[in-house]
Amino acid sequence: MQGLAHFWDMGDAVGRAVALLLLAMSVAAWVLILWKAWVLRRADADIARAVPAFWDAASLDEARARLAALDRERVLLPLLEAAVVPPAAGTLEARGALASQLTRRLRDALHRGLAHLQFGQVILASIGSTAPFVGLFGTVWAIYHALAGIAAAGSMGIDKVSGPVGEALLMTAAGIAVAVPAVLAYNVFGKRVAVCEAELEGFAHDLREMALDATRTA
Repeated sequence: MQGLAHFWDMGDAVGRAVALLLLAMSVAAWVLILWKAWVLRRADADIARAVPAFWDAASLDEARARLAALDRERVLLPLLEAAVVPPAAGTLEARGALASQLTRRLRDALHRGLAHLQFGQVILASIGSTAPFVGLFGTVWAIYHALAGIAAAGSMGIDKVSGPVGEALLMTAAGIAVAVPAVLAYNVFGKRVAVCEAELEGFAHDLREMALDATRTA
Protein backbone atom coordinates (compact mmCIF):
# COMPACT_ATOMS: atom_id res chain seq x y z
CA MET A 1 0.00 0.00 0.00
CA GLN A 2 2.88 2.37 0.73
CA GLY A 3 4.27 1.70 -2.74
CA LEU A 4 0.93 2.55 -4.35
CA ALA A 5 0.68 5.71 -2.26
CA HIS A 6 4.19 6.65 -3.36
CA PHE A 7 3.29 6.23 -7.03
CA TRP A 8 0.08 8.21 -6.47
CA ASP A 9 2.02 11.09 -4.89
CA MET A 10 4.56 11.09 -7.73
CA GLY A 11 1.94 11.03 -10.51
CA ASP A 12 0.44 14.08 -12.15
CA ALA A 13 -3.21 14.84 -12.94
CA VAL A 14 -3.26 12.75 -16.13
CA GLY A 15 -1.67 9.73 -14.50
CA ARG A 16 -4.10 9.90 -11.58
CA ALA A 17 -7.05 10.25 -13.95
CA VAL A 18 -5.96 7.12 -15.83
CA ALA A 19 -5.57 5.23 -12.56
CA LEU A 20 -9.03 6.29 -11.38
CA LEU A 21 -10.53 5.34 -14.75
CA LEU A 22 -9.00 1.86 -14.54
CA LEU A 23 -10.28 1.52 -10.98
CA ALA A 24 -13.79 2.51 -12.06
CA MET A 25 -13.68 0.04 -14.96
CA SER A 26 -12.51 -2.73 -12.63
CA VAL A 27 -15.27 -2.05 -10.09
CA ALA A 28 -17.92 -1.93 -12.83
CA ALA A 29 -16.65 -5.17 -14.35
CA TRP A 30 -16.66 -7.07 -11.06
CA VAL A 31 -20.10 -5.79 -10.09
CA LEU A 32 -21.44 -6.99 -13.44
CA ILE A 33 -19.59 -10.30 -13.17
CA LEU A 34 -21.04 -11.08 -9.74
CA TRP A 35 -24.54 -9.90 -10.67
CA LYS A 36 -24.67 -11.77 -13.98
CA ALA A 37 -23.30 -14.96 -12.42
CA TRP A 38 -26.14 -14.81 -9.89
CA VAL A 39 -28.83 -14.02 -12.50
CA LEU A 40 -27.72 -16.67 -14.99
CA ARG A 41 -27.39 -19.32 -12.29
CA ARG A 42 -30.96 -18.59 -11.21
CA ALA A 43 -32.20 -18.56 -14.79
CA ASP A 44 -30.52 -21.90 -15.58
CA ALA A 45 -32.02 -23.50 -12.50
CA ASP A 46 -35.46 -21.99 -13.10
CA ILE A 47 -35.65 -23.17 -16.71
CA ALA A 48 -34.48 -26.66 -15.79
CA ARG A 49 -37.19 -26.97 -13.11
CA ALA A 50 -40.04 -24.86 -14.48
CA VAL A 51 -40.37 -26.24 -18.00
CA PRO A 52 -40.86 -29.90 -16.95
CA ALA A 53 -43.16 -28.76 -14.13
CA PHE A 54 -45.22 -26.76 -16.63
CA TRP A 55 -45.80 -29.69 -18.95
CA ASP A 56 -46.56 -32.03 -16.04
CA ALA A 57 -49.43 -29.82 -14.87
CA ALA A 58 -53.00 -31.09 -15.25
CA SER A 59 -54.43 -27.76 -16.42
CA LEU A 60 -53.31 -24.44 -17.84
CA ASP A 61 -54.12 -22.62 -14.61
CA GLU A 62 -51.99 -25.06 -12.63
CA ALA A 63 -49.19 -24.75 -15.20
CA ARG A 64 -49.29 -20.95 -14.92
CA ALA A 65 -49.13 -21.15 -11.13
CA ARG A 66 -46.10 -23.41 -11.33
CA LEU A 67 -44.32 -21.02 -13.67
CA ALA A 68 -45.13 -18.07 -11.43
CA ALA A 69 -43.60 -19.90 -8.47
CA LEU A 70 -40.48 -21.22 -10.20
CA ASP A 71 -39.64 -18.52 -12.76
CA ARG A 72 -37.77 -16.10 -10.50
CA GLU A 73 -36.13 -14.16 -13.36
CA ARG A 74 -39.42 -13.89 -15.27
CA VAL A 75 -38.15 -15.23 -18.57
CA LEU A 76 -40.71 -18.06 -18.97
CA LEU A 77 -43.96 -16.60 -17.65
CA PRO A 78 -44.07 -13.76 -20.24
CA LEU A 79 -43.87 -16.40 -22.98
CA LEU A 80 -46.93 -18.17 -21.58
CA GLU A 81 -48.84 -14.91 -21.31
CA ALA A 82 -47.94 -14.07 -24.90
CA ALA A 83 -49.27 -17.46 -26.04
CA VAL A 84 -52.60 -17.48 -24.18
CA VAL A 85 -53.63 -13.81 -23.83
CA PRO A 86 -55.45 -12.62 -26.97
CA PRO A 87 -54.70 -9.21 -28.48
CA ALA A 88 -56.99 -6.27 -27.87
CA ALA A 89 -60.01 -6.22 -30.15
CA GLY A 90 -60.00 -3.69 -32.98
CA THR A 91 -56.21 -3.54 -33.27
CA LEU A 92 -54.11 -4.35 -36.31
CA GLU A 93 -52.59 -7.25 -34.39
CA ALA A 94 -56.01 -8.83 -33.91
CA ARG A 95 -56.69 -8.75 -37.67
CA GLY A 96 -53.83 -11.07 -38.51
CA ALA A 97 -53.92 -14.83 -38.65
CA LEU A 98 -53.59 -16.59 -35.30
CA ALA A 99 -50.25 -18.13 -36.24
CA SER A 100 -48.85 -14.71 -37.11
CA GLN A 101 -50.21 -13.20 -33.89
CA LEU A 102 -48.60 -15.92 -31.81
CA THR A 103 -45.28 -15.61 -33.62
CA ARG A 104 -45.18 -11.85 -33.10
CA ARG A 105 -46.14 -11.91 -29.42
CA LEU A 106 -43.82 -14.80 -28.56
CA ARG A 107 -40.94 -13.18 -30.45
CA ASP A 108 -41.39 -9.92 -28.53
CA ALA A 109 -41.61 -11.73 -25.18
CA LEU A 110 -38.54 -13.79 -26.04
CA HIS A 111 -36.55 -10.69 -26.96
CA ARG A 112 -37.45 -9.03 -23.66
CA GLY A 113 -36.34 -12.08 -21.70
CA LEU A 114 -33.07 -12.33 -23.61
CA ALA A 115 -32.43 -8.61 -23.14
CA HIS A 116 -32.61 -9.19 -19.39
CA LEU A 117 -30.16 -12.10 -19.57
CA GLN A 118 -27.79 -10.28 -21.95
CA PHE A 119 -27.69 -7.05 -19.95
CA GLY A 120 -24.12 -6.01 -19.20
CA GLN A 121 -22.50 -8.03 -21.97
CA VAL A 122 -21.71 -4.91 -24.01
CA ILE A 123 -20.17 -3.24 -20.97
CA LEU A 124 -17.98 -6.27 -20.25
CA ALA A 125 -16.88 -6.42 -23.87
CA SER A 126 -16.10 -2.70 -23.88
CA ILE A 127 -14.08 -2.92 -20.68
CA GLY A 128 -12.20 -5.98 -21.89
CA SER A 129 -11.30 -4.36 -25.19
CA THR A 130 -10.44 -0.85 -23.98
CA ALA A 131 -8.76 -1.40 -20.59
CA PRO A 132 -5.41 -2.51 -22.10
CA PHE A 133 -5.33 0.63 -24.25
CA VAL A 134 -6.17 2.82 -21.26
CA GLY A 135 -3.30 1.17 -19.40
CA LEU A 136 -1.06 1.63 -22.43
CA PHE A 137 -1.90 5.32 -22.52
CA GLY A 138 -0.97 5.53 -18.83
CA THR A 139 2.28 3.75 -19.62
CA VAL A 140 3.16 6.15 -22.43
CA TRP A 141 2.28 9.14 -20.29
CA ALA A 142 4.40 7.84 -17.40
CA ILE A 143 7.38 7.39 -19.73
CA TYR A 144 6.86 10.91 -21.03
CA HIS A 145 6.69 12.07 -17.42
CA ALA A 146 10.01 10.32 -16.75
CA LEU A 147 11.69 11.89 -19.76
CA ALA A 148 10.38 15.32 -18.81
CA GLY A 149 11.74 14.85 -15.30
CA ILE A 150 15.13 13.85 -16.64
CA ALA A 151 15.20 16.85 -18.97
CA ALA A 152 14.26 19.22 -16.18
CA ALA A 153 16.86 17.79 -13.80
CA GLY A 154 19.59 17.76 -16.44
CA SER A 155 20.82 14.39 -15.21
CA MET A 156 19.91 10.73 -15.56
CA GLY A 157 20.11 9.47 -12.01
CA ILE A 158 18.38 6.27 -11.05
CA ASP A 159 16.18 8.18 -8.60
CA LYS A 160 14.85 10.27 -11.47
CA VAL A 161 13.94 7.24 -13.58
CA SER A 162 12.83 4.53 -11.16
CA GLY A 163 9.63 6.23 -10.01
CA PRO A 164 8.12 7.07 -13.43
CA VAL A 165 9.26 3.76 -14.91
CA GLY A 166 7.62 1.92 -12.02
CA GLU A 167 4.47 3.93 -12.62
CA ALA A 168 4.55 2.97 -16.30
CA LEU A 169 4.87 -0.74 -15.53
CA LEU A 170 2.08 -0.48 -12.97
CA MET A 171 -0.25 1.11 -15.53
CA THR A 172 0.42 -1.70 -17.99
CA ALA A 173 -0.25 -4.36 -15.38
CA ALA A 174 -3.41 -2.57 -14.21
CA GLY A 175 -4.83 -2.42 -17.73
CA ILE A 176 -4.27 -6.14 -18.24
CA ALA A 177 -5.63 -6.98 -14.79
CA VAL A 178 -8.85 -5.10 -15.56
CA ALA A 179 -9.27 -6.56 -19.05
CA VAL A 180 -8.68 -10.26 -18.41
CA PRO A 181 -11.58 -10.92 -15.98
CA ALA A 182 -13.96 -8.90 -18.18
CA VAL A 183 -13.04 -10.86 -21.33
CA LEU A 184 -13.25 -14.23 -19.60
CA ALA A 185 -16.60 -13.36 -18.03
CA TYR A 186 -17.95 -12.11 -21.37
CA ASN A 187 -17.09 -15.41 -23.05
CA VAL A 188 -18.44 -17.58 -20.23
CA PHE A 189 -21.66 -15.61 -19.88
CA GLY A 190 -22.14 -15.55 -23.64
CA LYS A 191 -22.19 -19.34 -23.73
CA ARG A 192 -24.57 -19.54 -20.78
CA VAL A 193 -26.93 -17.01 -22.36
CA ALA A 194 -26.86 -19.01 -25.60
CA VAL A 195 -27.91 -22.15 -23.70
CA CYS A 196 -30.77 -20.27 -22.04
CA GLU A 197 -31.77 -18.79 -25.39
CA ALA A 198 -32.04 -22.23 -26.97
CA GLU A 199 -34.21 -23.46 -24.10
CA LEU A 200 -36.46 -20.41 -24.26
CA GLU A 201 -36.84 -20.67 -28.02
CA GLY A 202 -37.84 -24.32 -27.67
CA PHE A 203 -40.38 -23.48 -24.97
CA ALA A 204 -41.80 -20.64 -27.08
CA HIS A 205 -42.14 -23.00 -30.08
CA ASP A 206 -43.95 -25.58 -27.96
CA LEU A 207 -46.30 -22.94 -26.57
CA ARG A 208 -47.10 -21.75 -30.07
CA GLU A 209 -47.95 -25.28 -31.19
CA MET A 210 -50.07 -25.84 -28.08
CA ALA A 211 -52.06 -22.68 -28.72
CA LEU A 212 -52.61 -23.58 -32.38
CA ASP A 213 -53.66 -27.14 -31.48
CA ALA A 214 -56.13 -25.78 -28.91
CA THR A 215 -57.68 -23.60 -31.61
CA ARG A 216 -57.96 -26.46 -34.09
CA THR A 217 -59.66 -28.75 -31.58
CA ALA A 218 -61.97 -26.06 -30.18
